[in-house]
Amino acid sequence: MILLLDAHAVLWWLADDEALDPQARAAVADPVNDVLVSAATVWEIAIKQALGKLDAPRGLVSAVEQAGIDVLPVTGADAEFAGGLPAHHRDPFDRMLVAQATRLSALLVSRDDAFTAYDVNVLRA
Repeated sequence: MILLLDAHAVLWWLADDEALDPQARAAVADPVNDVLVSAATVWEIAIKQALGKLDAPRGLVSAVEQAGIDVLPVTGADAEFAGGLPAHHRDPFDRMLVAQATRLSALLVSRDDAFTAYDVNVLRA
């Protein structure tokens, strides 16, 4: 199974934070699953970190890679799909996750209830 981690899910995983739901934790830890974080999520975290709105590890990409998580590039097709999504959710980073999860038939790991408005499978983070 392919798991695509939302920002809070990847940060909780990296910090070994108990806020991450046990079922999500088990899925991320399961070596049969491919675990991904979108380049858009890395960008979102970096922006919020620079604004002082978020505490995240410096060298996030290295931390993610050391944790065995692959960074998923944003493609032109992802951007086009995300731009055409219904405006159920106005956050462009989250809309990108919907587009990428759809393209990959991935399970989106998030605690954001706004994803339920889209035709995407979500595992509660």
